[in-house]
Amino acid sequence: MRFNLADVAGVRFAVSPVNETVMSLWALSQPVRYAVHLPWIDRARSTLRRPEVAVRVRPLVELALPRRWLPDFLTPAARPDAGITEQLDQIAATPPDVVVQDLLATLPSRPLSPFGSALLADPRGLLPRLVDAVRIWHDEAIAPDWPRMRALLDADVAHRAAQLAEGGAGRLFEQLHPSLRWLGDRVVSDDPFERDFDLRGRGLALNPSVFTDRRVLWNLLEDSLPAGAYPVRAVGTLWERAPAPPGDPLARVVGAGRAALLRLLDSAVTTSDLARLTGMSAGNVSQHLTALHAAGLVARSRAGRHVLYRNTEVGDALLRAARGA
Repeated sequence: MRFNLADVAGVRFAVSPVNETVMSLWALSQPVRYAVHLPWIDRARSTLRRPEVAVRVRPLVELALPRRWLPDFLTPAARPDAGITEQLDQIAATPPDVVVQDLLATLPSRPLSPFGSALLADPRGLLPRLVDAVRIWHDEAIAPDWPRMRALLDADVAHRAAQLAEGGAGRLFEQLHPSLRWLGDRVVSDDPFERDFDLRGRGLALNPSVFTDRRVLWNLLEDSLPAGAYPVRAVGTLWERAPAPPGDPLARVVGAGRAALLRLLDSAVTTSDLARLTGMSAGNVSQHLTALHAAGLVARSRAGRHVLYRNTEVGDALLRAARGA
């Protein structure tokens, strides 16, 4: 991917609820590959077995089969703070010729499914059915766990924003994923296909993804806004809570809640991410962080719209002393 100055300036991050909704179906059909998501997979499979859901979601299921390329219009480049409704409206407004072009571009991966073939023949008439399928699957399978997913995705965006601010685009892409390399005016991605793509001043939207697991997935058709979905950091923590160690001496001094937070602050994280990891409310976490910050145990900084918290040297020393180190 070739960058000019405008493209470097246009690198941006956003969370895409549509990406998570569409790509989540891969996990249902490949549970071994996506074993980290087994708690969610069990619930989602039960949801999909309900006849009234299965019928309405079928168009999406057929387009999101494993080992099939997704049409770009179905995973549009997310804008900052875009919600599911805005993204669904974006899909619904896709011109019929772009729907056809994007479907034809997926043919090297596998032949089209029955619904894909029907959509190719009548994009204007059948696109609303596909949009409805995405909406239903999001409401039924993603929305109940969206606060948990969103916290993890937001924390990743904050981390990447800090990387970009501290080290520039080169450091960002070198650390975004092992398959990427920054070579001065371009990003080289080790993918199973070859493409030479010029961003042409349109910038690049980067979306962390819970259900993207092995490499960065690109939207790189000429009529698509350039975008990449990359695996989110710390996905293994998504369905976990951080239990307090039994007989914790630090908890007896500062309280169980504040001790749990200190143990999670070896890297910069947000309030919402800490709430997800501990099971505490965001308000409770905020109160504890305020007290820890006033005591000089925690430092805070801002990266864009996110406030990040991390242990100070004093906080780290307290943890080491509690461990007997």
